[in-house]
Amino acid sequence: MHDSNSPPYPIEFEFMKVAYLTSGAAGMFCGSCMHDNTLASALIKKGCDIQLIPTYTPIRTDEGDVSSDQIFFGGINIYLQQKIPFFRYLPRVLDRWLDNPRLIQMLAARSMKTDPSDLGNLTISMLKGESGFQRKEVKRLVDWLENESKPDLVVFSNMLIGGCIPTIKKALKAPVLVTLQGDDLFIDFLPEPFKTTVKDLIKEPLRQVDGFIVPCKDYAEYMGDYLGISPEKFHLVPLGLNLDDFSKPPTPEKPPADDKTTSGQSIGYLARISPEKGFHRLVDAFIQLKKMKGTEKACLKVAGWLGASNHEYFNQQKARLKKAGYADDFIFEENIDRLAKIQFLNSLDVFSVPTTYREPKGLYILEAMAASIPVIQPNHGAFPDIIRNTGGGCLFDPEDQNEPAKTIHHLLTHEKERKERGRRGREKVFSHYSAESMADSALSIYHRFIKDWTN
Repeated sequence: MHDSNSPPYPIEFEFMKVAYLTSGAAGMFCGSCMHDNTLASALIKKGCDIQLIPTYTPIRTDEGDVSSDQIFFGGINIYLQQKIPFFRYLPRVLDRWLDNPRLIQMLAARSMKTDPSDLGNLTISMLKGESGFQRKEVKRLVDWLENESKPDLVVFSNMLIGGCIPTIKKALKAPVLVTLQGDDLFIDFLPEPFKTTVKDLIKEPLRQVDGFIVPCKDYAEYMGDYLGISPEKFHLVPLGLNLDDFSKPPTPEKPPADDKTTSGQSIGYLARISPEKGFHRLVDAFIQLKKMKGTEKACLKVAGWLGASNHEYFNQQKARLKKAGYADDFIFEENIDRLAKIQFLNSLDVFSVPTTYREPKGLYILEAMAASIPVIQPNHGAFPDIIRNTGGGCLFDPEDQNEPAKTIHHLLTHEKERKERGRRGREKVFSHYSAESMADSALSIYHRFIKDWTN
């Protein structure tokens, strides 16, 4: 694995073109979308000619959206082409109507449930590229890249949209990189036999990829085993945040005197409300915490996107809190904007998103650290690297059901340590995890591949 130290890149790189294909997430705030948008924005500021190109749906971010208004592999279109042969031959003028961002956003906002078998069949077809039912979409993308965009380098935000990579390489004769940031989570969600078929089919486009970008070493090792990728093909680009709004965090409004939920210490959660993000684990820890000495008045503050498929799950967790007698100590804010997010973080004492899976990114813990809030995370995925590098939090054994509550309790009842971890975390995020640092690392890798390809 190559660990970029962001070496200087020549000024002529600023005039080279990069096409970065990102995947929309059906209207929700998605960590990958936000990462890709932050990176593209920082690269643009550095003079890089980069186009951030959405696939499936428009992206959603709480920062300025720098993505193109043109969508490839539009979600409605590829679904119809998968299910109904007629749409595979539809004239482009009608395709453009189906790919209208407003239409896609309107349907995505309904949060319709999708049968896993439909997702499996669609993923298989997409990975077949020119041989799949979406061959017309592959041709359109390749024609556009070859005749209009004309990039020197193409970057994909995941391998699941990479069935077209062999066709792109043949047409453009340019290097292709893939950012791995959660592909395994989607594949593991698929039922059999789709999961096995997808892992078999993905091997062909994998062979055509020149390099893989990952946010941490742990994920590189894991994905190397998971997809059979050689270690030398991985390149590290640590995560980065746009820290402009965190430089002088706004002071949260003083709560009313009779507000019970803010009378004690605050534990925060800011992520998608779902089982895999571990919301139920935090509820478990909170119920235990309320029975411990010194944290009887603690409150749980939660914010994040709640999809239709997780409403029942969310209501179950609220019912557990109510049964335990802590309904008044729970606050939920859905889909908060950027200013509200920073205010939310500044109202906390500690932060935790105890995921049940190996999180490859964890932007939310960097955001908490940027606001001087220490984090408490399971000892897996990207979390150990980030917490060791920053000193901005504590790790717990994900197999120990009692340790999360004990760790939270320790920080809440040791103010000096809590504030010191918050201070160190903020300092390290500003010095090592800025969008500018991320862009420098990415640029050095992009330049290396472009240079090697042209020599």
